[in-house]
Amino acid sequence: QKMERLTQIEAAKKGLITEEMKIVAADEMMTPETVRDRVAAGTVVICKNRVHDIKPVAVGEGCRVKINANIGSSEDLNSIDEEIEKAKIAVKYGADAIMDLSTGGTTVDITRKRIMEEVKVAIGTVPIYQAIVDAVRKKQKGFGAMTADEIFESIENQVKSGVDFITVHCGIN
Repeated sequence: QKMERLTQIEAAKKGLITEEMKIVAADEMMTPETVRDRVAAGTVVICKNRVHDIKPVAVGEGCRVKINANIGSSEDLNSIDEEIEKAKIAVKYGADAIMDLSTGGTTVDITRKRIMEEVKVAIGTVPIYQAIVDAVRKKQKGFGAMTADEIFESIENQVKSGVDFITVHCGIN
């Protein structure tokens, strides 16, 4: 297996130090070996999707506190330009990451894609929000009828689009 196809944790568990680990080590004032060991142990996570051109950011043991700014469109407030402006302001004032909590208005995919094009920090999402929107709007069914496969499809689509981290809600009542 080539190193560029390994995940960060797979590389770390093989004792390899990736470019992302080196960058994170410099930012966090750690040695690359410390970052590698913590990634391997699961106490540090490097947020950076391989298809998203951003500087990697680390979260976890021994890392500095990160600022994550929440933004997102809704049925009532659905301007992509406003969401991009909010993201740019957040980054200007020190946000390390943007969490796109879009639930409506224009398509969630387009909002996320545009934000990722405009700001160069880690982008997070809550994929179940899009799964619910898709179930209700596109499939014309209540979100209670949503299947596990539809939730996993949403997660997979968002990761393929370049999302760097996600929040997974494991239960709905």
